[in-house]
Amino acid sequence: MTLEFLAGLRFVNVFQALKGLNNTGLGEQHIQKTDLQGKWVIISGSNNGIGLEAAKLFAEWGANLVLACRDPPKSLGELHPTEAVKECKRLAQEQGHISTIEWWEIDMADLQTVDAFSERWLKSGRTLDILCNNAGLQSTDKTRTTNDGFQLVQQVNFLSHVLLTLRLLPSLERIVDPRIVCTTSCVHHFGVFDLDHFNGGPGMKGNDYHNSKLYFQMWLAELQARCLKHSEYSHIRINGVHPGFAASGIWHDDLKSSGISIRALSLLLRYVAITPQQGSFALVNAVTSPECGRTTAGGKYFNRIWEAPAHSHCQDSDARSKLWIKLDQVLHLRERGLLEVLGL
Repeated sequence: MTLEFLAGLRFVNVFQALKGLNNTGLGEQHIQKTDLQGKWVIISGSNNGIGLEAAKLFAEWGANLVLACRDPPKSLGELHPTEAVKECKRLAQEQGHISTIEWWEIDMADLQTVDAFSERWLKSGRTLDILCNNAGLQSTDKTRTTNDGFQLVQQVNFLSHVLLTLRLLPSLERIVDPRIVCTTSCVHHFGVFDLDHFNGGPGMKGNDYHNSKLYFQMWLAELQARCLKHSEYSHIRINGVHPGFAASGIWHDDLKSSGISIRALSLLLRYVAITPQQGSFALVNAVTSPECGRTTAGGKYFNRIWEAPAHSHCQDSDARSKLWIKLDQVLHLRERGLLEVLGL
């Protein structure tokens, strides 16, 4: 992040982004313990970092879990999803729960696997209580694309979760108090709304990670607004959370590099960052607290467990509508029947 870039930002955006460095220690006493027995939870990116820690807490509270993860490369050193399932089952059993806990493979860099995962879930006939859109990737080469033709970070952090959420809405609709939580970030305040360079490449403004998180927070606000106008989906609540600056595996690739910025990151991770467990409380709070339930409007942004202002673009209905149209174009949502059938 250059000084020139920071100079071009509004003070309010810098201020709100820096609030995300709040490393106030949180424990389980700061979130509402909830009986999740009989409830179904899908959480992406749940074999590592805050996703794994959230899954473990959901397991202790009795939830049925589907860990939505890819089969990770051995070079990353991540816990394999099969081992994450074993750990969650152990924690559930220690609390006397008889829960179904499974790993279903999905790769957010491959839309075919997102479709296959969604189809498998819908065919299972299970209802969905909680969807945690958590999988994510740090910044990469802006020109690096997936086989689907999208800039990698944009697809992993945002586009695949859009497709997954829209496909699973009918399953969420059947629940009294369904919750969706999206892991955005305080740095969405640094994002640049630039639909002309939506897919990265030369001329792209800003940072791919920041931009993907801004689009994610804007989209969830627009989805919530549209759901509230639709009788079948008006009870669904979707919110975005910044989990905190957590020392999780998302920084793995950055720490393999060298240079002053990497040494600075190492120091921040060591002395400033919170633990993945503390970061997971943001996800857990968003899907259990009354402040995020059907008695509220939804479409909000939470800095950890505290509601905070989102970027001004998230309140701009015109900008959000343009993003919605862009997503329809690039993901062919109408052709897939995900807009007309759902009435959104």
